Amino acid sequence: MGQEIPSNEALLIKTGLTLLTASCLITLPAFAQRTTIRATAIPTAVTLDGRLDEPFWATADSIDDFRQREPREGSPATERTVVKVARDADALYVAVRCDDSNMRGLRASQLRRDADLSSDDNVRLLIDSFNDRRSAFVFATNPNGAQWDAQFSGVDDINQNWNGIWDVAARRDSAGWTAEFRIPLLALRFRGGTKSEFGFNVRRFIRRKNEEDLWRSSGRAQGIYHLDNEGTITDLGDLRRPRDLELYPYALGRAVASEHDSAGGRTQNGYVSGKGGLDAKLGITPTLTADVTVNTDFAQVEADQQVINLTRFPFFFPEKREFFLESSSQFDFGTPGRVQLFYSRRVGLDTSGAPVPLVAGGRVYGRLGSWKLGIFDAQTGGADDANNAVVRVQHDLFDRSYVGAIGTMRAGPNGQGVRRAGGLDIDLPILVHKANLEPKFWIAGSQTPGSPGTPLAWRLSTDNPNDLFDNFVSLYHIDSGFAPPLGFVRRTGIWETTGHVDFMPRPGVLGIRQLDLTFPIPSWDVIANENGSLVRSADWQNAWFEWRVLGGDLHNGDHFEVNFQRLMDAPTDTFEIFPGIAIPPARYWWSRYELQYFMNAGRPLSLGAFANWGQFYGGHSTDLELSAAWRGGGHVIVGTDLTRTTAHLPSGSFTAVLLANRLEYDFDPRTSLLAFVQYDNESKRVDFNVRFHWIPVIGDDLFVVWNSGYTTEPLSWSRPLNGAFVMKVVHRLTP
Repeated sequence: MGQEIPSNEALLIKTGLTLLTASCLITLPAFAQRTTIRATAIPTAVTLDGRLDEPFWATADSIDDFRQREPREGSPATERTVVKVARDADALYVAVRCDDSNMRGLRASQLRRDADLSSDDNVRLLIDSFNDRRSAFVFATNPNGAQWDAQFSGVDDINQNWNGIWDVAARRDSAGWTAEFRIPLLALRFRGGTKSEFGFNVRRFIRRKNEEDLWRSSGRAQGIYHLDNEGTITDLGDLRRPRDLELYPYALGRAVASEHDSAGGRTQNGYVSGKGGLDAKLGITPTLTADVTVNTDFAQVEADQQVINLTRFPFFFPEKREFFLESSSQFDFGTPGRVQLFYSRRVGLDTSGAPVPLVAGGRVYGRLGSWKLGIFDAQTGGADDANNAVVRVQHDLFDRSYVGAIGTMRAGPNGQGVRRAGGLDIDLPILVHKANLEPKFWIAGSQTPGSPGTPLAWRLSTDNPNDLFDNFVSLYHIDSGFAPPLGFVRRTGIWETTGHVDFMPRPGVLGIRQLDLTFPIPSWDVIANENGSLVRSADWQNAWFEWRVLGGDLHNGDHFEVNFQRLMDAPTDTFEIFPGIAIPPARYWWSRYELQYFMNAGRPLSLGAFANWGQFYGGHSTDLELSAAWRGGGHVIVGTDLTRTTAHLPSGSFTAVLLANRLEYDFDPRTSLLAFVQYDNESKRVDFNVRFHWIPVIGDDLFVVWNSGYTTEPLSWSRPLNGAFVMKVVHRLTP
């Protein structure tokens, strides 16, 4: 057990809560740059092949004045990029020609839909179809023609799980590569009219150079998601949204094996079953959409990643179900992973992550003038016979700011009553002398039958993300009884402050592109009991400080860190940190050291290593994480991650091991096979998840999934703990 924290470390909290260093931004000489591109009207649809051999492409308006954001801010791009736009009555067409002086150095390893394209050369289109500089649709591809898309909803709110109906074709030649996009108007939301214009920007990333080029918004404090500086597509003509009704009926067959316990005894018989259901999407207005789901099933969803939780607090698992992921940003409120009023895994999943029947659900989302609206309702069945509802509204303020409100409700089964929560928030991103500054505040309350009053939670924060300095500070207060019925709350009954002051110079020596240092003021996360004070260390329940004495990114894309940490925990009750190992109540202080090095994902073989060692709850421990990924030129990707913690504590010693292996084979951009194998020695089991996904046409899906889990106990390993084989077919109809 360590000693009480020295007073000079407590002083860091007082300093950090009042410190927000003003950032410096070097102003580059102004240069003339176009802000618009005209869309060429065409009478017939385009054949997507990446050749651009239709006659209209030769005369279409074009832009090619791209500037670097990285590594040389404002300098002309080292490789030429040309963009052209065309339109017909149903779709927008964008052609991007990427000249490349070294095609042998081109990186293109991904093929699967929605794969992370940061490992590859890629181009990204941003279309602000409302032309309000607040939100946008994003479409990207690489030289293989892989598809990636997202919804951008303001500042840092990027929903990468949105899947639009669009297509792209890519083609390479000896002098570069070409991408040809077709984006149906049905995939966009816009206000129709005879003089419609869309906000527009294009970003190109050259992986081997780690070079980021943009048509507009190329400042380091800007970027493609800084819509104040976007360009415009003009001459779109008289735009009208097509009839907006999409139906997605599905059929599913399932064969489930008998379940066994770790001793090999049967706990549940196997069965074979089938079911069907329907998802529907209806355009209520050109800017407002309704989704309905009936008899929903998520059997095709990838399995959760296993974790070994060596803390006394709940672990936050991300949502993976498509119905909840699409437009999920419309319902965001709070701080993800800490305090959220709507955590969608509370609907249709129990506390262990097992599915609960979702009888039906619906939502309405979009814009009504200066209002942004989201309404959600879902009815669950089985033992969890409950109705769950959310209403979220936001009203535009100034250029990028908003003020908003949320209400959530859960009407539980068997007379459990109605639990409620609600909140207000305001977000005020502004520019001060060309530097980003974002003050933000939210407050929420909850009501639970049988519990008096309305416990509250609130957070005040200020973010100052810029190139030379990246500063952040926040202050939370969460009452003991705060319990939003559809939310996630990691801790209650606390005061909490988090923050960092990062100094990020660009020395231009030793292959270093940019350093990232938190010294002498560390990053921090300090929690005190709700009746105590954050500036008095005797009241702290937990504390974490990290000094990054050396760290940053190299020109080749590799990342490294050298860190020193001071940690504190004061459990009031005994808790089990690992099976058979208990931590008694006390006030523990300890110091740790950390080294990290991760190669950039653009290498055919990329490796990563993380080591953290030092004191731990009156003893000592060593954490080691190793990762490796091999990308076989566009079809095969193999990855492995090993996490190993060895601890020697006064109450005993343990070794925790977690191993995750992933094999991906992509036949083409629409057909993929994924195999995921996980093992951990805490639960003493190994789990397999194999998923085949075929997209015969955009909007249709075929999934074939096998899940199985086995114990690692020597006498019972041959009998599966569980197992299931599932086939699901989805067909898109546009009546």
